[in-house]
This record gives sequence, structure tokens and C-alpha cells, in this order.
Amino acid sequence: MKHVIALDVGGTGMKAALVAADGTLLHEVRRATGRERGPEAVVETIQDFAAELLDTGRERFGAPACAAGVAVPGIVDAENGIAVYAANLGWRDVPMRELLTRRLGGIPVALGHDVRTGGLAEGRIGAGRGADRFLFVPLGTGIAGAIGIAGRIEAGAHGYAGEIGHIVVRPGGPACGCGQRGCLETLASASAVSRAWAAAGGDPGADAADCAKAVRDGDPRAREVWLAAVGALADGLVTAITLLDPRTLIIGGGLAEAGETLFTPLRAAVEERVTFQRLPHIVPAALGDTAGCLGAGLLAWDLLATEVPA
Repeated sequence: MKHVIALDVGGTGMKAALVAADGTLLHEVRRATGRERGPEAVVETIQDFAAELLDTGRERFGAPACAAGVAVPGIVDAENGIAVYAANLGWRDVPMRELLTRRLGGIPVALGHDVRTGGLAEGRIGAGRGADRFLFVPLGTGIAGAIGIAGRIEAGAHGYAGEIGHIVVRPGGPACGCGQRGCLETLASASAVSRAWAAAGGDPGADAADCAKAVRDGDPRAREVWLAAVGALADGLVTAITLLDPRTLIIGGGLAEAGETLFTPLRAAVEERVTFQRLPHIVPAALGDTAGCLGAGLLAWDLLATEVPA
């Protein structure tokens, strides 16, 4: 059976699969990234993991994978196959495509940015299926974005398109790691809500999920923290809607796990802020933490489809 290798590399764990042409997951496996061992060890682990998947495919299906797709965090030069920089993994300028192609016996390898790769899957086979224009926004430790156009993800001229988390929504607000103040991700990410609720509730161990539960339980302090984050998020999303005019807005990440505790006030806040803009459908992501792996599989199949036969 024809299949490809799909590998999604995260800061703490890696998700991998062998994927058939119709998107069926033929084999799934997870492994720790092991970043505490240093960047060189992580890169070696990725290569070992991919090689094991190649062997598994050969043993189970009688032939090795046709291609591989790999999603990695940080700054990615997808065109040249280079993992440029990842703060949480410590690497710089890793020629990931070249290394994996060599380790996998010369099969073609596609490299992608983790959020854009997850967005590709959500847009093509997940919550955005059928939408010609969509924006995927995961709300996690930070806030990123993937701009979907006609089934593909727009990376931008320099690979930075979709960085909605660094739109300034509260000038002079909290300091952001990017060097600005008042960025969206300092106010509306899951980690931002966790910090705000820990401070408001006096429990340093409290997180965003605890805040959402307290909102459902009617705690006024939690409601104040939650609505401040929702208001900032709505401001950022309306800026994105104004610029991009998406048909569907897909919200994922840890904060989206709050369900309608998030989506009901968020839809209302966005609707209050638009004037001439057309409201997109605002929906939760459908694929959960498998989106990156599924998207990596799509990258591999897309690469095979665009290759010119010798």
C-alpha cells in the first residue's frame, strides 16, 4: 500500500504516522522529544524516529514510504528545507530536509512550520473543509495563525505570514518576548489567561482551564479575567478579518477546549466590533493535537503530486 511518513515535532513530544493517499492513518506512534538532551540530540532523535517509520512501513506494507512530511516549531524556511530557529528546542539553521532525505534513502521530504501545517489539515480535512478562505488561530502558550487560500497555506514573502499573536491590541500593555508591548498573545493566549487568573484568584498553580471552570461556576473575578481576554482576542481577530476577509475562522489550542464558555462571548464580541466587514463562521478546530501530524502527511502527498516524473 502506498503511504507516506508524517512527523510532527513539538517542544515536549513528537507525533508520527504512516498515512495513506486518502488520509487514512495506517500506523500512529508518539515519542518524547527529549529537548533536555540538547538540540543535536533532538535532531538525531527525529532522524532515528523517521527511519523507524520507514522500516515499519516496509515491514507492514511490503514497500517503504514514498515521501515524508515533517512539521517543526519556530522559524522555518520551507522552500529550502531548513529549520532556521526554535527557541524551545535550541536549534539554529538545521538542514532538516537534507538530513532526513539522506537518512531515509533518498525519498522526497517536505518541511513545514507546525502551526501552518496544522492549519493545512484543519482547512482541508477538518473544521475548514470546503472553505476557500480561512484563518486558523491556535490559542496555546502563545498565539499563532495560518492563512488558508484555496486549500493551501500562505507563508508570506519571508515565512512569517499569520503571526496574529504579535498584533498590538493594547498599546503600552504587557511586555512581549518579541520586543513589543501589548501584543495579543500577552493578553489572550492560554498562558496569559493562566497568569491573570492565578494573580486574581491568589492561587499560583491555577491555569486557564481552572479559570474557565470558575466562569461556568459564576465566579465574578473569573468572569472579569475571561472577558478581558475575550475582548483582546476579539480586537485582534477583527483586525485579521479586516485584512484577510476569511470565510471561516477556526479557533484551536488549549483555550478552545473551554467550548462555548469561549465561543459564545467571543462570537458576540467580534460581532459587536465589526462595521462593514462580513462576519466569518467562527468554529472550534476539529482535529485536536493530531492536526500537525495529519498536515505533515498532506505536505508529503502534495510534494509527490508536484514532482515532475523523470
